[in-house]
This record gives sequence, structure tokens and C-alpha cells, in this order.
Amino acid sequence: MAEKKDFLKEVIKHIDIKKHNVVPLVESMENMAFTARDLNRAAQIYDKMINDKDCTIILTLAGSLFSAGLKKIVYDMIMNNMVDAIVSTGAIMIDQDFFEALGFKHYKGTKFVDDNELRELHIDRIYDTYIDEDELRICDETCAKIFNSMEPKPYSSREFLFEFGKYLEENGGPKVDDSVIYAAYKKNVPVFVPAFSDCSAGFGFVMHQTENPDKHVSHDSAKDFLELTKIKLNSKETGIFMIGGGVPKNFTQDIVVAADILQEDAPMHKYAIQITVADERDGALSGSTLKEASSWGKVETSFEQMVYSEATLALPLIAGYAYHKGNWKNRKAKELQKIYSSVESEV
Repeated sequence: MAEKKDFLKEVIKHIDIKKHNVVPLVESMENMAFTARDLNRAAQIYDKMINDKDCTIILTLAGSLFSAGLKKIVYDMIMNNMVDAIVSTGAIMIDQDFFEALGFKHYKGTKFVDDNELRELHIDRIYDTYIDEDELRICDETCAKIFNSMEPKPYSSREFLFEFGKYLEENGGPKVDDSVIYAAYKKNVPVFVPAFSDCSAGFGFVMHQTENPDKHVSHDSAKDFLELTKIKLNSKETGIFMIGGGVPKNFTQDIVVAADILQEDAPMHKYAIQITVADERDGALSGSTLKEASSWGKVETSFEQMVYSEATLALPLIAGYAYHKGNWKNRKAKELQKIYSSVESEV
């Protein structure tokens, strides 16, 4: 019988947009058709966001992105002031980014495999990618350890993710040089995970709250919504760059309505682009168009673009285009973490 080491051999490597100047390629797509032209327009809109000094850029992440090799792109976006806040699924931030920050890896695999054999070997599969389940359990336990160290009370996911960054800082730093959680911690970029229990952190909560039934931490999703809305209220303009859909997409679009409730003149998101493979015909959120979002008063239609493409193809081109255009060099970090008084004394 095969052993675990026979499957976990080739490591997924994160693409480095700094090494590939895709500007000529993306610019040539302007004169093509279909998705190529859509992608070119999306890249131009993202560059407009970066050029607009009044614009706060919010990146939303859904899908198994970092396990697929896209982590370094988001890391570089943070480090080069190309994004001001992030709204993500829990799996991306905890099971993938924090997991690798602890020193673990994702491995190249195949969908043509006996999944029952993988289960016996404690190997989890994401399409053609493998993860060591035993290492994920260590990640779960580390989450519980962090929760055990915190004062028992409800927290927003942003506050939890700040503590995860602090944990890495206080324990010798991440084991990799491209941790998104750690980069966001150092650059004061707030990270929100509205469905925070739906990941390795959720298993950490189960352990933590079982061990501490009377006094424990908990996730306050309503506080997430309020804190992200504060970003909208503190920004003249906003632009959203959405990878996939789901909760991060809706959560980020909804802050316009929430801000409008609190402040009558809150403007819609001025810029919006989305990379997705979801179809709009079933009425589901992930495939709903940005024009549809305009009917809800969430997104303006002047600078919006849907890109129907899988993220591992489109994100390197769009982010790479903006990186090599170089307009981020004139953009100052907004350090939005500092707008939250509970954190100001710590950063």
C-alpha cells in the first residue's frame, strides 16, 4: 500500500507577478473580443482605483485561492499599497494562509485518484491539490491556543485576525516570507472573515468553548458588518476587486446600504470588478452581475466589469498589469486598522 509521502511530494508554488511583465499582453487584449477584452477593461479599472487617491480599495476573496498558488499575489498587493482592506472566506485565511505561515504546505495532486485511499492516509483533496489532514489538526489546535490566550468576550473577525498576526510576530514570525495575515498585520490592513467559524478557526472555537464553557471568546459577525461599514464612512470613494463571490462579495457590497442608513449621502462603490465562473441565471449571488448590484444601490455602472474566468488565470494578469504599470508607487498606505480605537494603542 502507498504511504502518505508517496502523495505529498511536489509543493504548490505561488506565482510571483513581479517576475512577469504582462502589460503588453493585457494591452493587446483590448483589441480582441469576449473575455480577453473584458479582462483588459477590468485591469484598466483596477489601475484607475490605484490612481484615484480618494479611493479605498477593498479586495474580496472566495474559493480555494491560496492553496492554488495565488497567495503571493495578494501578499504583494498588500506590501505595495494596492489594497486597503480584505474580506475573505475563512478557509483562505486560516486553512491556507495561516496554515502555511505555521510551516505547512499544499501539494500538487490529481483528481484521478482513489479518495478512499487518501482518506485512510489522512490526505485531504481540493480538486488537484493535496493537504495533510494531520497538519490541519495542528492548525486547528493553534487556533484554539490563540483563543485561549484572549480575554473572554465577543470579537469581530478583524480583531481575531489581528491576534493571529500578533501570534506569528511573538513566535518568531511566519515560516514563510509571503504570509498575507502577517503582511496585513504589519501594514495595518484590516482583514475580515464574516463566516469565521466555517474553517479551521471553527474547529478551534469548538475546542476552546468546550474547554471553557462559561468564559470564552466568540465571533461577533454584526461587529464585522459595522466595522467594515466604518471603512465606507471613512472613505470618499471605494472600489471593490472581487475574486469569486459568496459571503465576502455580498458583505462588501452591502456596506453601501448600511452606510446609507447611517449617513444619507453615502455613495455607491465607484469602481467594481469581479472574476468569477458562476452563472447569473440561477439567481445565486456569486454569479449576479455588477449591473444587478446597481439596482440595489451598491455599485455604480461607469467603472464596473465582470470577468468570466477562473481565478488562477485572470488574477495574475489583472494584478500583474497594475503592478507593472507602477502607479502604486505614488499611492500612500491608508492603514485603516488605525480607525478602530481598540487597536490604535497596539499598532
